[in-house]
Amino acid sequence: MVPHPYGWLSILPPVIAIVLAITTRRASVSLLMGIFCGALILAGGNPLAALFDTCEVHLWPTFIEPGKLRVFSFTVLMGAMIGVICRCGGMQGLIRIISPFAKTRRGGQLVTWLLGLLIFFDDYANTILLGSTMRPLCDRLKISREKLAYLVDSTAAPVAGLSLLSTWIAVEIEYIQEGLQSLGVATDLTAVDLFLGSIPYRFYMLLSLVLIPLIALTGRDFGPMLKAERRRLNEPMPDESDLDGLGEAADLKVPARWYNAVLPIAATLCVVMIILYSTGLQSLNLQPGDPTPLLRDVLGGAKSSMALQYGALVGLVLVIVLTRAQSLLTSEQILQAAGQGAKIVLPAIIILWCASTLSRMTSNRSVDGVAATTEYEFKEQRLYTGDFLAQIFVSGAEESSKGEPSGSLALTAKLLPTAVFLLAAVLSFATGSSFGTMGILLPIVVTITHALLTAGSGGVLPTDPILLGAVGGVLAGAVFGDHCSPISDTTILSSQSCACDHMAHVLTQLPYAFLVGCVTVGLGTLPLGWGVSVWVLLPLQIVALVGFLLLIGKRVVVS
Repeated sequence: MVPHPYGWLSILPPVIAIVLAITTRRASVSLLMGIFCGALILAGGNPLAALFDTCEVHLWPTFIEPGKLRVFSFTVLMGAMIGVICRCGGMQGLIRIISPFAKTRRGGQLVTWLLGLLIFFDDYANTILLGSTMRPLCDRLKISREKLAYLVDSTAAPVAGLSLLSTWIAVEIEYIQEGLQSLGVATDLTAVDLFLGSIPYRFYMLLSLVLIPLIALTGRDFGPMLKAERRRLNEPMPDESDLDGLGEAADLKVPARWYNAVLPIAATLCVVMIILYSTGLQSLNLQPGDPTPLLRDVLGGAKSSMALQYGALVGLVLVIVLTRAQSLLTSEQILQAAGQGAKIVLPAIIILWCASTLSRMTSNRSVDGVAATTEYEFKEQRLYTGDFLAQIFVSGAEESSKGEPSGSLALTAKLLPTAVFLLAAVLSFATGSSFGTMGILLPIVVTITHALLTAGSGGVLPTDPILLGAVGGVLAGAVFGDHCSPISDTTILSSQSCACDHMAHVLTQLPYAFLVGCVTVGLGTLPLGWGVSVWVLLPLQIVALVGFLLLIGKRVVVS
C-alpha cells in the first residue's frame, strides 16, 4: 500500500475551519483560512504558491463547475422569487391560509415538519422553500429562527435520503453497486435490495424525523435551543409590515392573495419534477420495446441541479407575470424586490462556495472531477482526507477479513455497524459532505462486511442485519456528521433561508443531533450487532427520546 502523502496534516484544514467558525462565528472567513491552510500544505509550505493555488486551483474551478453554478443560480433565483412573493403580498396571503392549522407554537412546528415531509425529492429545494415560506409564520408565533433552522435542517436531508423518489437515490445505489462489483466473487446481492433493506436500519435519519414532532407535542427543549426559544418569547412582537423580513407589502397596501405565493412555488415544484423525469428518462437511453422503467430508476439518472435551476426560474417568471397582471407592483418595484431577495441569499452562496471548495480540496478527485486511476494520483491538488481517515479505521477490519491478527482498531462483525456509523459521522463532519462520505465509505464497507460475514466460505443473505446495519450506518452517519458540521452545505442553506445566524444554528442544533446520535448507538447499532431485532429497537428508541425530553427537557412556556 502506498503511504498517504500528507498523513495527519490532511485533516488540519477542516479542523482549522471548524474551530475558527465556532470561535469567531464568521463562517466565510474561517472557511477561507482552512482553504489557505490546505493550499499551504499542498504547496509544501510556500505561501506565495499557496495564495495563487487558493484562487486558481481551488476557489475558481469550484465556482465555475457546472453543477455548482446551477446550485448557485438556483439559490439566487429562489431568493429573488421569495422577495417578489413577499413584496406583492403573496406570503401574507399564504400565512393567512396556513394560520388556522398553526395557531399555536406547537401547531407551527408540526406544520413546518409536515411540509418538510412533503418536499421529499431534494434537500436543497426542501431547505430553501421551507425556510423562506415558514419564516413569517414562525415569527408571528414567536418561534425562534434557531428552532426554525433546526426544523428545516433536520427534515431536509433525512427525508431526501430515505425517499424512494429523490435526487439522492441514484448516488446511494451507485456507491453500493461499486462495493458489490469489487467483491471479486459471485453474489446474489443487488444494490437496490441493500438500499431498500437498509431503510429501517438508518436509525439516525428516522429518529431525526421523529424527534421534531416529539419536541413540538411535549413543548420541551434543552440546551442552547431552550435559551433561544425563551429569549424569543420575551422579545416584542415584530412589526406586522416586517414579518416577512423582505418586502414592504403592508406599506404598499397591496392585497394579500395566497395564490401569488402558492402558484409560483407549485410551478417550481412541478417543473423540477418534470425535468427530473425527462432527463432521467433520457439518461436511460431506452430502445423501442424495452420495459417501462421504474420511477426510482428514472429519477436516479436525472440532472437534479438543472431541474432546480429551471424550476426556480419558472417560479420567478410566474410571480412576476402574476404581479404585473394584477397591477400590484410597478416594474421598478418588482426589480427592487427581486434584488433584495437575491441579496439576502448572497452570504449563503459565498459560504456555500467556500465550503464546497474545502470539500473538494479534501477529496480524492481531480480539479476537473476525474476519478483517480492510481493511488494518490492527484496529491498535488488534493489532500485525500477521507481516504486517510478511512485507512486508519478500516485497516484493522481488512486484516480481520483476511484471517490475520488485527490491531486495536480491528472491527469485528458485531461492532461493524457502530464503527462505520461513527466513522461516517467523523468523515462527514470534517469534510462537510454527506455525498463525499458515502462515496468513500460505502464501497469499502460493503466489501469488508461481505468478507467478514462469509469468512471465505458461504454466502450472505440480502436480509442479513449486520450487512444492512453497516450500509445503513454509513448512510445515516453521513447525515449525522452533516448536521453537526458548520461547513456543511445544507447546514449553511438552512441558516440562511431562515435568516438565522449560522453559528447560532449550528450550536443550537448540536445537542439535538448528539441526542439522536447517542440513541442510535446505544439502542441501535450496538444491540443490533448482538442480534436484537431492528423491529424491537425502533420502538425502544422512540421511548428513549420521549423519556429524555420528559426528564431533561424543560417547557419553553412556563405555566
